[in-house]
Amino acid sequence: MSEAHGEPIPGELAARLRDDPWARALGVEYLEIRRGYCRLALTLRPHMLNFHGLPHGGVIFSVADIAFGAACNSSGGLAVALSMTIAYMTAVPADSRRLAVAGEVKQGNQAGFFEVVVTDEAGNRVAHVHGVAHRIQGRS
Repeated sequence: MSEAHGEPIPGELAARLRDDPWARALGVEYLEIRRGYCRLALTLRPHMLNFHGLPHGGVIFSVADIAFGAACNSSGGLAVALSMTIAYMTAVPADSRRLAVAGEVKQGNQAGFFEVVVTDEAGNRVAHVHGVAHRIQGRS
């Protein structure tokens, strides 16, 4: 994933992306959204743990998916996920905050390729996601 951030996006589009109902329900905090890029955070709460007392994989996937969705829709128009492949790298303490950074690797006419890295606050990698988005022409 490129470390270079794209240009800022219009305020109306940023507001629409930040207004995602699932992200709000989880308590996601958007830290930065630029064209092809999103960085966000989620503070884990007790109901987000699995039966081992560790963060549920579905919550980790959700935070990655929300970052991916914002990054691939940050150019305007409508983009939907074609595929997302996640690799869980480590289990980290439940009482912590997760950060997710999604970035565009390549954008074609219709398919966009994105990488998402989920870490804890110390920068330890928790998960890595490869996502492919499909841009639907004429819809927003």
